[in-house]
Amino acid sequence: MPASNVTVVSHPLVQHKLTLMRDVGTPSNKFRALLREISLLLTYEICRDLETELVEITTPLETFMAPRLEGKKLCFISILRAGNGLVDGMLDLVPSARVGHVGLYRDPRTLKPVEYYLKLPDRIEERLCICVDPMLATGNSAVAAVQRIKEAGAKRIKFVCLLAAPVGIETFSAAHPDVPILTAAIDRELNDHAYIVPGLGDAGDRIYGTK
Repeated sequence: MPASNVTVVSHPLVQHKLTLMRDVGTPSNKFRALLREISLLLTYEICRDLETELVEITTPLETFMAPRLEGKKLCFISILRAGNGLVDGMLDLVPSARVGHVGLYRDPRTLKPVEYYLKLPDRIEERLCICVDPMLATGNSAVAAVQRIKEAGAKRIKFVCLLAAPVGIETFSAAHPDVPILTAAIDRELNDHAYIVPGLGDAGDRIYGTK
């Protein structure tokens, strides 16, 4: 059973596209296109509870009060580099959103995250921050990224990923119980190299065609 702060998006379109992405025979260009498509669906779900306000508008027929988004613009925060693949699609749905970046790489010996870059929008404490990374594996990078975002002043944070491992959810939820997680699937486990199994391989390599 997923933790209480985890939402698994079981929509058939999400699951279909994820299956195509998992396939080792799917080339990078198709993988990128699928990721962009699935990110739209995940963004729809993560933004389900956004606050709205009523404003007066005039249609071709009459003037009336209609809802629009309230408050400061959203902030999408990519954990580099693979997070950019999700953010690109999210911006298709919310083009006015601000974008931040947290650069982390995983030390291959310790599996601990090492920060090399941080750039966030201003007035971040007034924005809903949606932090994204395709994989929540050990959870260490996501924990470190969200901690830096909190230190910058963010008050409202959500985390979006394609795949999560049980240990990653446990690690993240223990460090940030106030941050909800939205994912397309929770896979079985991690292998000896801390890759999610059955997974889809290294998301960054499959997005950009690198090894």
